[in-house]
Amino acid sequence: MVTLRQLRYLDALAQHQHFGRAAEACAVTQPALSMQIRDLEKLLDVELIERRPGKAALTEIGVEVARRGEWVLTAARDLVDFARHRGRILAGRLKLGIIPSLAPYLLPKVLPALQTRYPDLIVELRETQTRILMEELAGGELDAVMLALPVSDAEIETIRLFEDPFLLAVPADDPLPATARVGARQIDQQRLILLEEGHCLRDQALAYCGAARREMPLSLGATSLATVMQMVANGYGVTLVPEVAVDVEVRDERVKLLRFTAPEPGRTIGLAWRRTSPRKVDFVALGQIVVAAIGAPGQTKIRKSGASATPTD
Repeated sequence: MVTLRQLRYLDALAQHQHFGRAAEACAVTQPALSMQIRDLEKLLDVELIERRPGKAALTEIGVEVARRGEWVLTAARDLVDFARHRGRILAGRLKLGIIPSLAPYLLPKVLPALQTRYPDLIVELRETQTRILMEELAGGELDAVMLALPVSDAEIETIRLFEDPFLLAVPADDPLPATARVGARQIDQQRLILLEEGHCLRDQALAYCGAARREMPLSLGATSLATVMQMVANGYGVTLVPEVAVDVEVRDERVKLLRFTAPEPGRTIGLAWRRTSPRKVDFVALGQIVVAAIGAPGQTKIRKSGASATPTD
């Protein structure tokens, strides 16, 4: 009979393609891992691994067995979750993923509220780009992910949390008054500064600006919104900033915020989890905490000085 241990070891080999690194990831010795993989090959009567010097590549059938094994491992994790959390809301461990353009702005508000309302909950955070988060969610490494919707995966269930409109951040000496409304055609695409490839906020900004990806002659990118805002403050260009980030990122007197003409660009923030997860009640409760903690986005007041912005509570 195939064991979960064998499937975990095969999954580690699929990820690392190296017996030593896979063994280290599984916290076992390399000979122990190698023996379990050979036992699995004998049991299935197939060759799963193509062994090369310094590398262990999966064969074609090995890739398929690993893929099906991942389903089994995820189902096993969900079974454990069901047993551990039955009848208890937001207790135990919750492995939560969140995109970088949300984490610094939501977590300081959400985590204290979670700790107060659910003191038995231990949150393990993972902050990285959407693609990686969704892979880890599907593989059972994460319980839920907070990100921008929609999610195009039939195996993933989502709930909407709030709308997060975008504003245009420009240098304070920009000739447009802070009360002006701007449209996509008024953005100087040669001066548009965006996060680097892979960030969904970059893709959302490009979608609003139309053909900006092809027309931008400058290859300006950054790994954090804080870096982008410093570039704007120093007169290097303009950027689209999500309203949820305004309190943290737009404190510099050298930056002015402008609203867009209707319909305003923005993103829908939501929570995603596997449909097979037995913890939907937990995720709904988490979503309610987030909505209560964030208040009412879309209400940022732009001061006439253009230097800063504060939410109207």
